[in-house]
Amino acid sequence: MNKPIPPQAWPLFDRYVHGDLSRRGLLEQAAAFTGGPAGAAALLAALSPDFASAQKVSPDDPRLVTRRQAFPSPQGSGEVQGYLVRPAGASGQLPAVLVVHENRGLNPHIEDIARRVALAGYVAYAPDALAPLGGYPGDEDKARELFARLDPAKARADIVAGARGLLSLPAANGRVGVVGFCYGGSLANHIATQVPEVAVAVPFYGGAPALDDVPRIKARLLLHFAANDERINAAWPAYEAALKAAGVRYEAWTYAGTQHGFNNDTTPRYDAAAAQLAWERTLAAFRSALG
Repeated sequence: MNKPIPPQAWPLFDRYVHGDLSRRGLLEQAAAFTGGPAGAAALLAALSPDFASAQKVSPDDPRLVTRRQAFPSPQGSGEVQGYLVRPAGASGQLPAVLVVHENRGLNPHIEDIARRVALAGYVAYAPDALAPLGGYPGDEDKARELFARLDPAKARADIVAGARGLLSLPAANGRVGVVGFCYGGSLANHIATQVPEVAVAVPFYGGAPALDDVPRIKARLLLHFAANDERINAAWPAYEAALKAAGVRYEAWTYAGTQHGFNNDTTPRYDAAAAQLAWERTLAAFRSALG
């Protein structure tokens, strides 16, 4: 689809991505403004991720060492599994960053994000909430279907266990940060309330944690929001009030003209200027809090 994405498509796609609208429902509603079923199918194809063309760091980049890593998760599924990346030439221990995926599990885009973090000088660990169901299936629609079958509490516990695992990882120095996107942004907020040792949490368009837990946050927060993201932004005023009441250190940025998912460079929701600025701010926050 070479035409610009119609503005009516964004809220439909957001509902589809988050499981509130079926593929059939999206196609039926999109047909009303794309000229029929063929136009709706072309729209969905244009909105779907293109992992290969967006990849910034190759999985076999010689500057990095990668492997699979598991940590115990007694409150979750027994263990959390994920993708561990560190700079190949590093001597000694490094700060660590947990990279938390969207609601499709550990797909190639999030693995690429983990490699980008590692190239910035950190041990990066990207857990996969779908591991108990066989891991990311290689298809975004199937991944969303699997995600709906997860036990939400156990999935959250697995991701929290990933953060705790980094605190004692031999290659890491005990200083831990977290960055997450969408579902992972919500988990970044949640982890900040559950793991007081986390030094910095950076949620991208993530839902607020339980407000009663906000006083437990010790981390510095850097929060990124899309301007056109009513579902997430509606909870921000109450969350910000709770942060202020608890004396939590935070910065919050809203990026004009952006859609939910603006940092994801595999889809048309990507906004290059906003994503670059948000990433620069993210790395600056890591340098300040983690070294």
